[in-house]
Amino acid sequence: MSLRNLLRLVLAVGVCGTAGPVWAYDPSPNIGTDITACDQVLFSTFTPPPFSVEKNNVTVAPKSDFSFLASKATTSASITVKIKEEKVPITVTPVGYGFQVKGKLPPSIKGSYIRLDIFAKGPSDCDKTDGWLLKVGN
Repeated sequence: MSLRNLLRLVLAVGVCGTAGPVWAYDPSPNIGTDITACDQVLFSTFTPPPFSVEKNNVTVAPKSDFSFLASKATTSASITVKIKEEKVPITVTPVGYGFQVKGKLPPSIKGSYIRLDIFAKGPSDCDKTDGWLLKVGN
C-alpha cells in the first residue's frame, strides 16, 4: 500500500470517526418537553355543560354560576376567564386532583350565545387555552 493510499484511508477514518458523534449530538435534548408538558394542562367538568343543539339545547340565566376543573399541571395564579374579551372574576380552589375554578356570568350578558374563554399557563410557562359555549337567556 502506498503512502498516498494510507493517508487517504487515515483521513477517511478520521473524518467518519469525528462526523458520527457530531451527527448524533443533540444540542437541545429537552426541545419537545414544553409541548408535552403543556399537554398535561387539562380543563374538564364544565358546568353548566357546553351548549349543543344535538346534546344540550339548554339556556342559562344571566348571573348563573359556572365552574370547571383544571389539572395539577396548571399554574393556578395564571388561570383567567374572559367573556367577549372582558375578564370575569373567578375563585380558584385547590382540590386533590387539581383546581376547582368558579365564577358568575356578568349580568350585562343577556339573550346571546357566549364563549367562556379559559387561559392558563403550565410547566415552563407554556400557554394553554380552552373554553365552552353557552346560550344565555333574557
